[in-house]
Amino acid sequence: MATVNKNLSTYDKATIPNAKNFRFGIVVSEWNENITEGLCKGAIAALTENGVTEANIIRWNVPGSYELVYGAKHMQKTQEVDAIIAIGSVIQGETKHFDFVCSATAHGIKDLNVNSDIPVIFCVLTDNTLQQAIDRSGGIHGNKGIEAAIAAIKMAALRTF
Repeated sequence: MATVNKNLSTYDKATIPNAKNFRFGIVVSEWNENITEGLCKGAIAALTENGVTEANIIRWNVPGSYELVYGAKHMQKTQEVDAIIAIGSVIQGETKHFDFVCSATAHGIKDLNVNSDIPVIFCVLTDNTLQQAIDRSGGIHGNKGIEAAIAAIKMAALRTF
């Protein structure tokens, strides 16, 4: 497991580009809201800690992780943002539905990155248990939302090269 012995919230602020002039979109799945809200709070906290004003953060909600792709695509087309964070949580159940949603969402976000100049950061937890999701959305492993926000800042800065 990649996050054993790693806290997702740890980063060296001195290595993060200045983000005060960037605008960010966040698309959040309402499914597993107890997890996605924690991820979103972590992302917003990291963005604002690194100079982004709340006025430069646009948040949209979508019903589930599968819908993140459309939400991010529509945001790319209609909003002037430098990067988008797609936040979701899919927890393994008893059927193959988990596999289809995870695969389609990952491929869809990859396709958005290939086909657009606005990067979309994949912040979709794909955990086997609810406890694993809790551990990665503000629990013992930190908050994957923070990690996604730092990636979004770095990718926004990369666009300026």
